[in-house]
Amino acid sequence: MGLLPSDILHPDDRTSLFIDGANLYQAARALAFDIDYKRLLRTFNLSCRFIRAYYYTALLDEQEYSPIRPLVDWLDYNGYTMVTKPLKEYTQSTGRRKFKGNMDVDIAVDIMEQSHFLDHIVLISGDGDFRRLVDAVQRRGKRVTVISTIKIQPPLIADELRRQADFFVDLADLMPLIARETPRPMVSSELEDDINEDEEDDEQVST
Repeated sequence: MGLLPSDILHPDDRTSLFIDGANLYQAARALAFDIDYKRLLRTFNLSCRFIRAYYYTALLDEQEYSPIRPLVDWLDYNGYTMVTKPLKEYTQSTGRRKFKGNMDVDIAVDIMEQSHFLDHIVLISGDGDFRRLVDAVQRRGKRVTVISTIKIQPPLIADELRRQADFFVDLADLMPLIARETPRPMVSSELEDDINEDEEDDEQVST
């Protein structure tokens, strides 16, 4: 069984997957399921001329324990191309430690570079900042599918990004194909919450 319907993911299309790690974690947690990354990769391999899966995330300094390091290491050894950078840490006036780890530029650069060799780009993210990126690669004749969710309130995908994409697939509809059969925690929710809250703050400032 393929990951996406045949009218979206063509068997002969050269396709790569670009995963905004923090954004995917936030969406899956909101939908109350864990991603089985092995199943995710397998279903893409069965559905198209699959080239590569990129996973983007920020990490704590190597001298400090990072709760998502086990996941990053596992993905690195199991078919994913990992793109990471150090988290920036700061302390709020309340004394709470916060982290900033936006990967938008890294994702945009890689998609623009790889688009020359691809027919279809699949982006797992709901970040509205990617609308111009999607528009740019579409003008190069590439098709773009965006995966996120509108089945929670508020929706995790920006309306402008959903409208710009050639296809939108709701992550909730993919649960039967990519959910972990035996759920178990793989990352620290507290750390991911801090990162996601900071990204939301950045978006509110920029709008």
